[in-house]
Amino acid sequence: MDLLNISKTRYTTKAYDPSKKIPQEQFERLLEILRLTPSSINIQPWHFFIADNDAAKERVAKALVGKYAYNAPKVLDSSHTILFCTKVDITEQHLDNLLNQDDLSGRFKDATAKQGQKDSRTGYVDYYRNEKGDIQRWAENQTFIALGQILLAAGIENIDATPIGGFNEDLLTEELELVEQGLVPSVLLTLGYRSETDFNAKLPKSRLNKEQIFTKL
Repeated sequence: MDLLNISKTRYTTKAYDPSKKIPQEQFERLLEILRLTPSSINIQPWHFFIADNDAAKERVAKALVGKYAYNAPKVLDSSHTILFCTKVDITEQHLDNLLNQDDLSGRFKDATAKQGQKDSRTGYVDYYRNEKGDIQRWAENQTFIALGQILLAAGIENIDATPIGGFNEDLLTEELELVEQGLVPSVLLTLGYRSETDFNAKLPKSRLNKEQIFTKL
C-alpha cells in the first residue's frame, strides 16, 4: 500500500454511479475503522446515522434543498451516506458509559486507576465547558478527526467519497429528531463509486505548496 500515492489520487467525488454498491463486508470494515477513530481523552462525542437504502437516503436529502439542492444527487446516487453528529454536551451519563467500557476493556489494574481515569477525563471536560467555554466546538473537532479517518480509509479501499457541509441543519435536525437525542449534525459523507460523468475526476489536484504551509522552527 502506497499511502502517499493514495493521498495524491483520491479526490472529492462530485457524481456517483447509482448502479454500483459497496459490498456489505467492505462497508462494515469501514465502519469498524470509523469506530476506532482516536479522540481527545478518548471522549468519542459522536453518533453516526447510516443511510444504505433509497428511503433512508431520501430522508437525508430532505435537508438538501434551496441553495443546497446541488448536493442532493450525491446522496441519492451514493452507495451509502453517513451523517456525522456531535453531542451537544458531554453528560455524566456519557462519561459513565465511557468509564464502564474502559473497565470492560481491561484498562484498569485496580480501583485507583479507574478513579484516576474518571477524575482526569472529568477535569478536561470541565475545563472545556467552564474555562474555555467551547465544549461543543472541542467535541466537534473530534468528530472531524473521524471524518478524516474514514476519508483516508475509503481511499485505501478504492471507494470514492464526498464530505458535505452544505445542508439545512434545521431540516435534518427535525427529520431525525436530533434535539431529543442531544445531538447536532456536523457533516455528511457520501460513499460509493464515481460516475463516468464526474468532471472532478479529470481535474488535477490543487494544494498550496509546502513553502506556504510549513515553517521549520
